This record gives sequence, C-alpha cells and structure tokens, in this order.
Amino acid sequence: MVNKKRRFDKMEKLIAIVDDEDDIRELVSVNLKKAGFKTKEFSDADSLIKSLSKSAPDLIILDIMMPGTDGIETVKILKKDDRYSSIPVIMLTAKNDEPEKVVGLEIGADDYVTKPFSPRELAARVKAVLRRKAKTGEKSEIVELGSIIMDMDKHEVSVKGKKIELTATEFNILHILAMKRERVLSREQILDNLWGSEKTVVDRTIDVHIKHLRTKLGPAGKMIRNIRGVGYKIE
Repeated sequence: MVNKKRRFDKMEKLIAIVDDEDDIRELVSVNLKKAGFKTKEFSDADSLIKSLSKSAPDLIILDIMMPGTDGIETVKILKKDDRYSSIPVIMLTAKNDEPEKVVGLEIGADDYVTKPFSPRELAARVKAVLRRKAKTGEKSEIVELGSIIMDMDKHEVSVKGKKIELTATEFNILHILAMKRERVLSREQILDNLWGSEKTVVDRTIDVHIKHLRTKLGPAGKMIRNIRGVGYKIE
C-alpha cells in the first residue's frame, strides 16, 4: 500500500522537457514516464514560457544550446518572475564546459547533466532535485508568544530577534506552556508532558527550570506567570 502511494505521488509531478532535438525530448520523456512522472515536451524556450501561465510544471529539464532564447537566458527569465522562480531547473548541455555549467548554477539552475547522458541517471537527478525542493519548501513550525519566537524545527528561541540559549528541558517547558497558553498547568501536568511515566524528579524541580527560563528570557519572562498554589501559565 505504501509503494502505491509513493508511485501516485510521483505521477502527480509534471516535468517539462525543453530541447530542440526531437530524439532527445523523446528519450527523456519515455524514461521519465517509466520512472513514474508525467511529462510535457517543448521544442523551444519561447513555447515553454508561453505555457507557464496555463500550467506550470514541477520541474524543467532545459537544453542550453537552442535557437532563439537559449537555456541560460530562459533561466534568467524564470528567476526574475516570482510566479516561476521556485520551479527547479536541470540544464542539459552538449558541452563538457566547466564555465558554462558554473554560469548555469550561478543564475539559479539546480543541477546540470552533460550530453550524452544516462536516462536513468537523469531520472535519478530529477528525483533528487524534487526531494531537495520538498525539503526546503517545508515550512518550519513557528510558535510566536509576543516578542518570543520559537522555531520548533531548529529548536531555537529568540526574543526580539536575539537568539536565547535554552536547555532542552527549558525549551520543552516553554513549548508546553505555549501550546496551552492562557491555561494554568500544574507542576504535575508539566512533568507528565515532559517525561510521562518515566519521570523521576519531584514537581518542585519545575520551579527551578522556570526560574532559569524566566531569567534567560529577560523582560519577556514576565509572560510566564506563577498561579500560587496551582501552577504556571503563559499570558
């Protein structure tokens, strides 16, 4: 069942193939379809650019040496347009020319493949670039508490843009309170959220951690309130 889902995900990815050579376009298209992608072929860059407003691909395979608008100029056009600048580009070049490859990467191409190429290698490059894009495209979970910003992926906390060094326990306590903001949590509840059935510390240990947490947060630490006889909350 998992394999079917993965294959379905690939089928949703549309790859645009731009090359003035019919046999190259066909070779690339056939092999990408075997790898589980959808493809759309273009014999020149101008036809690709005209089609983008109707249907933008998930990735573009772009020949550098083409009549009319060449590959380098096409990448420049794409990267200047906010609508298409995030579309990954793999460049095809008939030249084993290092400066040309460097220029392509410097202007925003994600990868390049030199002709003649292995169709299987090209398919692997397509998958790798799409994986990188998916990874970088994922938004970090950000928790905002007034001037306090928590980046859950990076495990970082900043106050008014200044990074604050917290221990793992301090970070987790702050997150627990943030997720229950305006609600009072007892020390026991905080301990349960931290360690569950594995907790081996007494509830008063929380007081020490929160004291340190408040100190590190500076004036923003006043957001953590002690509700006498009950516990703590953020407001």
